[in-house]
Amino acid sequence: MVNKIRTTHVGSLPRTKELLEANLERSAGTISDAKFHDILERSVVDVVKRQIDLGIDIINEGEYGHVTSDAVDYGAWWNYSFTRLGGLTMTDKDRWEIGDKVRSEPGKIRLSSMKDRRDRALFSEAYNDPDSGIFTGRKKVANPEFTGPVTYIGQEQVEADVKLLADALPEGTEGFVAALSPGAAARLPNKYYDDESELVRACGEALKVEYKAITDADLTVQFDAPDLAEAWDSVVPEPTVEDFQAFLHERIEILNESIKDIPREQTRLHICWGSWHGPHVTDIPFEDIIEEILQAKVGGFSFEGASPRHAHEWRVWKNHTLPEGTVIYPGVVSHSTNAVEHPRVVADRIIQFAELVGPENVIASTDCGLGGRLHHQIAWAKLQSLVEGAEIATKELF
Repeated sequence: MVNKIRTTHVGSLPRTKELLEANLERSAGTISDAKFHDILERSVVDVVKRQIDLGIDIINEGEYGHVTSDAVDYGAWWNYSFTRLGGLTMTDKDRWEIGDKVRSEPGKIRLSSMKDRRDRALFSEAYNDPDSGIFTGRKKVANPEFTGPVTYIGQEQVEADVKLLADALPEGTEGFVAALSPGAAARLPNKYYDDESELVRACGEALKVEYKAITDADLTVQFDAPDLAEAWDSVVPEPTVEDFQAFLHERIEILNESIKDIPREQTRLHICWGSWHGPHVTDIPFEDIIEEILQAKVGGFSFEGASPRHAHEWRVWKNHTLPEGTVIYPGVVSHSTNAVEHPRVVADRIIQFAELVGPENVIASTDCGLGGRLHHQIAWAKLQSLVEGAEIATKELF
Protein backbone atom coordinates (compact mmCIF):
# COMPACT_ATOMS: atom_id res chain seq x y z
CA MET A 1 0.00 0.00 0.00
CA VAL A 2 1.27 3.45 -0.96
CA ASN A 3 1.71 5.57 2.18
CA LYS A 4 1.64 8.97 0.50
CA ILE A 5 -0.62 11.14 -1.60
CA ARG A 6 0.82 10.85 -5.07
CA THR A 7 0.65 13.64 -7.62
CA THR A 8 0.09 13.99 -11.35
CA HIS A 9 -1.57 16.44 -13.76
CA VAL A 10 -3.95 16.27 -16.71
CA GLY A 11 -1.42 16.43 -19.51
CA SER A 12 -0.73 19.67 -21.35
CA LEU A 13 2.24 21.66 -20.04
CA PRO A 14 3.58 24.95 -21.40
CA ARG A 15 5.67 24.51 -24.50
CA THR A 16 8.96 26.35 -24.76
CA LYS A 17 9.42 29.20 -27.23
CA GLU A 18 11.92 27.05 -29.13
CA LEU A 19 9.43 24.21 -29.54
CA LEU A 20 6.60 26.52 -30.62
CA GLU A 21 8.83 28.19 -33.20
CA ALA A 22 10.03 24.81 -34.45
CA ASN A 23 6.41 23.73 -34.83
CA LEU A 24 5.70 26.80 -36.97
CA GLU A 25 8.77 26.12 -39.09
CA ARG A 26 7.70 22.51 -39.55
CA SER A 27 4.29 23.63 -40.77
CA ALA A 28 5.97 26.02 -43.21
CA GLY A 29 8.44 23.39 -44.37
CA THR A 30 11.45 25.45 -43.31
CA ILE A 31 12.94 22.96 -40.84
CA SER A 32 14.21 19.47 -41.48
CA ASP A 33 12.54 16.49 -39.84
CA ALA A 34 15.82 15.63 -38.13
CA LYS A 35 16.24 19.09 -36.61
CA PHE A 36 12.62 19.23 -35.50
CA HIS A 37 12.85 15.82 -33.86
CA ASP A 38 16.06 16.85 -32.09
CA ILE A 39 14.31 19.92 -30.63
CA LEU A 40 11.28 17.84 -29.68
CA GLU A 41 13.40 15.15 -28.02
CA ARG A 42 15.41 17.67 -25.98
CA SER A 43 12.20 19.45 -24.98
CA VAL A 44 10.63 16.22 -23.73
CA VAL A 45 13.76 15.32 -21.75
CA ASP A 46 13.67 18.76 -20.14
CA VAL A 47 9.95 18.73 -19.30
CA VAL A 48 10.18 15.22 -17.82
CA LYS A 49 13.17 16.26 -15.69
CA ARG A 50 11.38 19.38 -14.52
CA GLN A 51 8.39 17.34 -13.34
CA ILE A 52 10.67 14.90 -11.54
CA ASP A 53 12.64 17.70 -9.90
CA LEU A 54 9.36 19.20 -8.63
CA GLY A 55 8.32 15.89 -7.14
CA ILE A 56 5.46 14.93 -9.49
CA ASP A 57 4.92 11.17 -9.22
CA ILE A 58 3.06 10.26 -12.42
CA ILE A 59 4.34 12.29 -15.34
CA ASN A 60 4.09 12.67 -19.08
CA GLU A 61 5.77 14.37 -22.01
CA GLY A 62 3.72 17.55 -21.55
CA GLU A 63 1.82 16.54 -24.70
CA TYR A 64 4.79 17.94 -26.61
CA GLY A 65 4.47 15.03 -29.02
CA HIS A 66 0.96 16.16 -29.94
CA VAL A 67 2.24 18.21 -32.83
CA THR A 68 -0.33 20.43 -34.52
CA SER A 69 -0.30 22.16 -37.89
CA ASP A 70 0.61 25.49 -36.28
CA ALA A 71 2.13 26.85 -33.08
CA VAL A 72 -1.07 26.77 -31.03
CA ASP A 73 -0.34 25.39 -27.56
CA TYR A 74 -3.73 25.13 -25.90
CA GLY A 75 -5.45 23.35 -28.80
CA ALA A 76 -2.99 20.51 -29.20
CA TRP A 77 -4.98 18.13 -27.00
CA TRP A 78 -7.59 17.92 -29.79
CA ASN A 79 -5.95 19.19 -32.99
CA TYR A 80 -3.25 16.51 -32.88
CA SER A 81 -5.84 13.94 -33.98
CA PHE A 82 -6.39 15.69 -37.30
CA THR A 83 -3.26 14.05 -38.73
CA ARG A 84 -3.88 10.68 -37.05
CA LEU A 85 -7.38 9.89 -38.27
CA GLY A 86 -8.11 9.00 -41.86
CA GLY A 87 -11.40 10.12 -43.37
CA LEU A 88 -10.90 13.81 -42.57
CA THR A 89 -10.80 16.69 -45.05
CA MET A 90 -9.36 20.01 -43.91
CA THR A 91 -11.48 23.14 -44.24
CA ASP A 92 -10.66 26.82 -43.75
CA LYS A 93 -13.27 27.16 -40.99
CA ASP A 94 -12.16 28.36 -37.58
CA ARG A 95 -12.60 26.05 -34.57
CA TRP A 96 -15.24 28.41 -33.16
CA GLU A 97 -17.10 28.57 -36.45
CA ILE A 98 -17.32 24.88 -37.40
CA GLY A 99 -20.56 22.99 -37.47
CA ASP A 100 -24.08 23.84 -38.51
CA LYS A 101 -26.55 25.55 -36.22
CA VAL A 102 -28.70 22.65 -35.06
CA ARG A 103 -31.35 22.20 -32.43
CA SER A 104 -31.91 19.13 -30.32
CA GLU A 105 -35.28 17.47 -29.86
CA PRO A 106 -36.70 15.54 -26.89
CA GLY A 107 -35.00 12.16 -26.82
CA LYS A 108 -32.43 13.17 -29.45
CA ILE A 109 -29.30 15.07 -28.41
CA ARG A 110 -27.54 16.94 -31.19
CA LEU A 111 -24.43 19.03 -30.55
CA SER A 112 -24.51 22.53 -31.97
CA SER A 113 -21.43 24.41 -33.11
CA MET A 114 -19.02 25.83 -30.54
CA LYS A 115 -20.09 29.37 -31.38
CA ASP A 116 -23.65 28.53 -30.33
CA ARG A 117 -22.86 27.41 -26.79
CA ARG A 118 -25.39 28.56 -24.21
CA ASP A 119 -22.72 30.09 -21.94
CA ARG A 120 -21.53 32.14 -24.89
CA ALA A 121 -25.06 33.34 -25.64
CA LEU A 122 -25.72 34.29 -22.03
CA PHE A 123 -22.52 36.35 -21.81
CA SER A 124 -22.31 37.43 -25.44
CA GLU A 125 -20.82 40.85 -24.68
CA ALA A 126 -18.01 39.35 -22.63
CA TYR A 127 -17.33 36.61 -25.17
CA ASN A 128 -17.08 39.14 -27.99
CA ASP A 129 -14.78 41.46 -26.05
CA PRO A 130 -11.14 40.60 -26.91
CA ASP A 131 -10.04 42.12 -23.59
CA SER A 132 -12.36 40.00 -21.42
CA GLY A 133 -9.77 37.28 -20.88
CA ILE A 134 -12.12 34.50 -21.97
CA PHE A 135 -10.07 33.53 -25.00
CA THR A 136 -6.63 33.53 -23.41
CA GLY A 137 -4.06 32.81 -26.13
CA ARG A 138 -6.78 32.33 -28.74
CA LYS A 139 -6.01 32.44 -32.44
CA LYS A 140 -7.77 31.15 -35.53
CA VAL A 141 -7.30 27.42 -36.09
CA ALA A 142 -8.58 25.66 -39.20
CA ASN A 143 -10.52 22.46 -38.57
CA PRO A 144 -11.50 19.47 -40.73
CA GLU A 145 -14.71 17.52 -41.25
CA PHE A 146 -15.43 13.81 -41.67
CA THR A 147 -15.86 13.01 -45.36
CA GLY A 148 -14.96 9.29 -45.44
CA PRO A 149 -14.58 6.17 -43.30
CA VAL A 150 -12.59 6.80 -40.12
CA THR A 151 -9.31 4.90 -39.92
CA TYR A 152 -6.20 5.24 -37.78
CA ILE A 153 -3.16 6.48 -39.70
CA GLY A 154 -1.06 7.78 -36.79
CA GLN A 155 0.89 4.63 -35.91
CA GLU A 156 4.28 6.26 -36.40
CA GLN A 157 3.24 9.33 -34.44
CA VAL A 158 1.92 7.50 -31.39
CA GLU A 159 4.95 5.22 -31.40
CA ALA A 160 7.12 8.34 -31.38
CA ASP A 161 5.07 9.74 -28.46
CA VAL A 162 5.57 6.69 -26.27
CA LYS A 163 9.24 6.34 -27.20
CA LEU A 164 9.96 9.97 -26.36
CA LEU A 165 8.41 9.56 -22.92
CA ALA A 166 9.77 6.08 -22.23
CA ASP A 167 13.31 7.13 -23.13
CA ALA A 168 13.11 10.18 -20.85
CA LEU A 169 11.53 8.42 -17.85
CA PRO A 170 13.86 7.24 -15.08
CA GLU A 171 13.48 3.56 -14.31
CA GLY A 172 10.56 2.87 -12.01
CA THR A 173 8.77 6.16 -12.70
CA GLU A 174 5.12 5.99 -13.76
CA GLY A 175 4.14 7.75 -16.97
CA PHE A 176 0.98 8.49 -18.93
CA VAL A 177 0.02 9.72 -22.39
CA ALA A 178 -3.24 11.52 -23.16
CA ALA A 179 -5.50 10.46 -26.03
CA LEU A 180 -8.92 11.54 -27.23
CA SER A 181 -11.98 9.58 -26.20
CA PRO A 182 -14.09 8.33 -29.12
CA GLY A 183 -16.77 10.94 -28.41
CA ALA A 184 -14.27 13.78 -28.28
CA ALA A 185 -12.65 12.70 -31.55
CA ALA A 186 -16.06 12.71 -33.23
CA ARG A 187 -16.79 16.37 -32.43
CA LEU A 188 -16.31 17.58 -35.98
CA PRO A 189 -18.84 18.08 -38.79
CA ASN A 190 -20.03 14.72 -40.12
CA LYS A 191 -20.49 14.56 -43.90
CA TYR A 192 -20.16 10.78 -44.25
CA TYR A 193 -21.92 8.70 -41.59
CA ASP A 194 -25.67 8.32 -41.33
CA ASP A 195 -25.77 9.50 -37.73
CA GLU A 196 -23.50 10.63 -34.92
CA SER A 197 -23.67 7.30 -33.09
CA GLU A 198 -22.18 5.55 -36.10
CA LEU A 199 -19.42 8.15 -36.26
CA VAL A 200 -18.53 7.80 -32.56
CA ARG A 201 -18.32 4.02 -32.92
CA ALA A 202 -16.04 4.39 -35.93
CA CYS A 203 -13.77 6.73 -33.96
CA GLY A 204 -13.68 4.24 -31.09
CA GLU A 205 -12.67 1.42 -33.42
CA ALA A 206 -9.93 3.54 -35.00
CA LEU A 207 -8.52 4.85 -31.71
CA LYS A 208 -8.07 1.34 -30.34
CA VAL A 209 -4.72 1.39 -32.12
CA GLU A 210 -3.56 4.48 -30.23
CA TYR A 211 -4.76 3.24 -26.86
CA LYS A 212 -3.04 -0.13 -27.24
CA ALA A 213 0.23 1.43 -28.42
CA ILE A 214 0.36 3.48 -25.21
CA THR A 215 -0.44 0.64 -22.82
CA ASP A 216 1.84 -1.81 -24.66
CA ALA A 217 4.66 0.57 -23.72
CA ASP A 218 3.76 0.07 -20.01
CA LEU A 219 2.31 3.57 -19.83
CA THR A 220 -1.15 4.65 -18.70
CA VAL A 221 -3.53 6.06 -21.30
CA GLN A 222 -5.67 9.02 -20.27
CA PHE A 223 -8.89 9.49 -22.22
CA ASP A 224 -9.65 13.19 -22.70
CA ALA A 225 -13.45 13.28 -22.74
CA PRO A 226 -14.98 16.76 -22.74
CA ASP A 227 -17.93 15.19 -24.55
CA LEU A 228 -19.03 13.78 -21.19
CA ALA A 229 -19.49 17.16 -19.47
CA GLU A 230 -18.66 20.12 -21.70
CA ALA A 231 -21.06 18.87 -24.38
CA TRP A 232 -24.02 19.79 -22.16
CA ASP A 233 -23.35 23.46 -22.91
CA SER A 234 -23.37 22.72 -26.66
CA VAL A 235 -26.90 21.33 -26.70
CA VAL A 236 -29.46 23.90 -27.86
CA PRO A 237 -32.01 24.24 -26.37
CA GLU A 238 -31.02 22.93 -22.94
CA PRO A 239 -31.97 19.24 -22.83
CA THR A 240 -33.47 17.28 -20.01
CA VAL A 241 -30.96 15.66 -17.67
CA GLU A 242 -32.43 12.26 -18.58
CA ASP A 243 -31.80 12.80 -22.29
CA PHE A 244 -28.23 13.87 -21.62
CA GLN A 245 -27.64 10.87 -19.38
CA ALA A 246 -28.78 8.61 -22.23
CA PHE A 247 -26.37 10.48 -24.52
CA LEU A 248 -23.55 9.78 -22.06
CA HIS A 249 -24.56 6.16 -21.60
CA GLU A 250 -23.96 5.42 -25.27
CA ARG A 251 -20.58 7.15 -25.28
CA ILE A 252 -19.42 5.29 -22.19
CA GLU A 253 -20.49 2.01 -23.81
CA ILE A 254 -18.46 2.83 -26.91
CA LEU A 255 -15.42 3.76 -24.81
CA ASN A 256 -15.71 0.51 -22.87
CA GLU A 257 -15.84 -1.48 -26.10
CA SER A 258 -12.76 0.37 -27.37
CA ILE A 259 -10.67 -0.46 -24.30
CA LYS A 260 -11.82 -3.97 -23.47
CA ASP A 261 -8.52 -5.50 -24.59
CA ILE A 262 -6.18 -3.28 -22.55
CA PRO A 263 -5.41 -3.50 -18.81
CA ARG A 264 -7.94 -1.52 -16.78
CA GLU A 265 -5.28 -0.40 -14.30
CA GLN A 266 -3.48 1.37 -17.18
CA THR A 267 -6.42 3.62 -17.99
CA ARG A 268 -7.83 6.82 -16.57
CA LEU A 269 -10.71 9.01 -17.73
CA HIS A 270 -10.58 12.81 -17.72
CA ILE A 271 -13.97 14.47 -17.47
CA CYS A 272 -13.82 18.09 -18.60
CA TRP A 273 -16.19 21.06 -18.51
CA GLY A 274 -13.99 22.96 -20.96
CA SER A 275 -10.66 24.70 -20.54
CA TRP A 276 -11.65 28.17 -21.74
CA HIS A 277 -11.68 31.03 -19.23
CA GLY A 278 -15.39 31.71 -19.25
CA PRO A 279 -18.22 32.07 -16.71
CA HIS A 280 -19.29 28.39 -17.02
CA VAL A 281 -22.65 29.10 -15.42
CA THR A 282 -24.31 26.67 -17.85
CA ASP A 283 -22.08 23.73 -16.84
CA ILE A 284 -23.96 20.57 -15.89
CA PRO A 285 -23.52 19.63 -12.21
CA PHE A 286 -21.24 16.66 -11.58
CA GLU A 287 -24.03 15.09 -9.52
CA ASP A 288 -26.18 14.79 -12.66
CA ILE A 289 -23.64 12.78 -14.64
CA ILE A 290 -21.54 10.88 -12.12
CA GLU A 291 -23.57 7.66 -12.21
CA GLU A 292 -23.04 7.36 -15.96
CA ILE A 293 -19.36 8.32 -15.62
CA LEU A 294 -18.79 5.57 -13.06
CA GLN A 295 -19.90 2.97 -15.62
CA ALA A 296 -16.63 3.52 -17.50
CA LYS A 297 -14.41 0.48 -17.05
CA VAL A 298 -11.28 2.47 -16.29
CA GLY A 299 -8.74 2.49 -13.50
CA GLY A 300 -9.35 6.05 -12.39
CA PHE A 301 -11.44 9.20 -12.81
CA SER A 302 -9.94 12.66 -13.31
CA PHE A 303 -12.20 15.69 -12.77
CA GLU A 304 -12.28 19.34 -11.72
CA GLY A 305 -12.11 19.91 -7.97
CA ALA A 306 -10.61 23.41 -7.77
CA SER A 307 -12.58 25.38 -10.38
CA PRO A 308 -14.78 28.12 -8.90
CA ARG A 309 -17.77 26.39 -10.56
CA HIS A 310 -16.95 22.87 -9.36
CA ALA A 311 -14.86 23.10 -6.17
CA HIS A 312 -17.93 22.34 -4.04
CA GLU A 313 -18.61 19.08 -5.85
CA TRP A 314 -16.34 16.96 -3.67
CA ARG A 315 -19.64 16.30 -1.91
CA VAL A 316 -20.77 13.90 -4.65
CA TRP A 317 -18.50 11.28 -3.08
CA LYS A 318 -20.63 11.33 0.06
CA ASN A 319 -23.34 9.34 -1.71
CA HIS A 320 -21.56 7.66 -4.62
CA THR A 321 -19.29 4.66 -4.20
CA LEU A 322 -16.02 4.50 -6.04
CA PRO A 323 -15.88 1.20 -7.98
CA GLU A 324 -13.56 -1.36 -6.43
CA GLY A 325 -10.01 -1.17 -7.72
CA THR A 326 -10.31 2.40 -9.00
CA VAL A 327 -8.90 5.74 -7.84
CA ILE A 328 -9.77 9.39 -8.29
CA TYR A 329 -7.58 12.17 -9.67
CA PRO A 330 -9.28 15.29 -8.32
CA GLY A 331 -8.09 18.65 -9.55
CA VAL A 332 -6.77 20.55 -6.55
CA VAL A 333 -5.23 23.42 -8.51
CA SER A 334 -7.12 25.22 -11.26
CA HIS A 335 -6.19 26.00 -14.85
CA SER A 336 -8.67 28.89 -15.04
CA THR A 337 -7.20 31.40 -12.59
CA ASN A 338 -3.81 33.07 -12.32
CA ALA A 339 -3.88 32.88 -8.53
CA VAL A 340 -1.48 30.21 -7.28
CA GLU A 341 -3.25 28.08 -4.70
CA HIS A 342 -1.63 28.05 -1.26
CA PRO A 343 -0.27 24.59 -0.33
CA ARG A 344 -2.55 24.59 2.70
CA VAL A 345 -5.58 25.06 0.45
CA VAL A 346 -4.33 22.24 -1.76
CA ALA A 347 -3.86 19.99 1.28
CA ASP A 348 -7.35 20.78 2.58
CA ARG A 349 -8.87 19.86 -0.77
CA ILE A 350 -6.96 16.58 -0.87
CA ILE A 351 -8.04 15.72 2.68
CA GLN A 352 -11.71 16.37 1.81
CA PHE A 353 -11.55 13.73 -0.91
CA ALA A 354 -9.39 11.35 1.12
CA GLU A 355 -11.84 11.30 4.02
CA LEU A 356 -14.60 10.22 1.63
CA VAL A 357 -12.92 7.62 -0.61
CA GLY A 358 -9.81 6.74 1.40
CA PRO A 359 -6.37 8.36 1.07
CA GLU A 360 -5.03 5.33 -0.79
CA ASN A 361 -7.54 6.08 -3.55
CA VAL A 362 -6.61 9.74 -4.09
CA ILE A 363 -3.99 10.99 -6.55
CA ALA A 364 -3.78 14.78 -6.49
CA SER A 365 -3.98 16.42 -9.90
CA THR A 366 -4.90 19.56 -11.82
CA ASP A 367 -8.35 20.54 -13.07
CA CYS A 368 -7.26 20.46 -16.70
CA GLY A 369 -4.19 20.99 -18.87
CA LEU A 370 -2.07 24.01 -17.95
CA GLY A 371 -0.29 24.51 -21.27
CA GLY A 372 -1.54 27.49 -23.24
CA ARG A 373 -4.00 28.58 -20.57
CA LEU A 374 -1.50 29.97 -18.07
CA HIS A 375 1.83 31.75 -18.31
CA HIS A 376 4.59 29.16 -17.93
CA GLN A 377 5.82 30.69 -14.66
CA ILE A 378 2.34 30.44 -13.14
CA ALA A 379 1.74 26.92 -14.45
CA TRP A 380 4.92 25.58 -12.87
CA ALA A 381 4.24 27.47 -9.63
CA LYS A 382 0.85 25.76 -9.43
CA LEU A 383 2.48 22.36 -9.87
CA GLN A 384 4.94 23.20 -7.10
CA SER A 385 2.04 24.13 -4.83
CA LEU A 386 0.34 20.86 -5.81
CA VAL A 387 3.37 18.87 -4.64
CA GLU A 388 3.77 20.88 -1.44
CA GLY A 389 0.09 20.52 -0.62
CA ALA A 390 0.26 16.76 -1.18
CA GLU A 391 3.21 16.57 1.22
CA ILE A 392 1.18 18.36 3.92
CA ALA A 393 -1.81 16.09 3.31
CA THR A 394 0.43 13.01 3.46
CA LYS A 395 1.72 13.95 6.90
CA GLU A 396 -1.80 14.48 8.20
CA LEU A 397 -3.44 11.47 6.57
CA PHE A 398 -0.84 8.75 7.05
